[in-house]
Amino acid sequence: MPTPQEKADFSERLKFSMTRSPERMRGATDLANKFNLRFQGEPVSAQTAHKWLTGRSIPTVDKLELLAEWLKVDLHWLHYGPPPSGSSQTTPKPLARDEKYPASEETLELASKIEALSPHHRYLLEELIDQFYGAMKR
Repeated sequence: MPTPQEKADFSERLKFSMTRSPERMRGATDLANKFNLRFQGEPVSAQTAHKWLTGRSIPTVDKLELLAEWLKVDLHWLHYGPPPSGSSQTTPKPLARDEKYPASEETLELASKIEALSPHHRYLLEELIDQFYGAMKR
């Protein structure tokens, strides 16, 4: 049975994995809903996902496997953390800015909305995005 510290550590790794995911998730309900779209077994409740995120429980192996595959992290890392020192595996890194994330449903919806804008409004949006990227480079 996992210790409270192991559960808390798992929770931190899960939250980290969620922040680097191309799908934006705002909490346990989003996590449960998006997880259930992929999981072939019994759906998980928002309360279960909340327990994962608050370090009160660790999912079963079948759920861990899906989480690791979906969030593009190593299964061992997600469940147990980094391997003992001397191993080459480390904490997963976010994708580089120029590297492409797979298009999520939200990304496609946003692209559709942008395409529907007038040319002038698309230009204004491009300028705004350029301002954000310029601020990130400093």
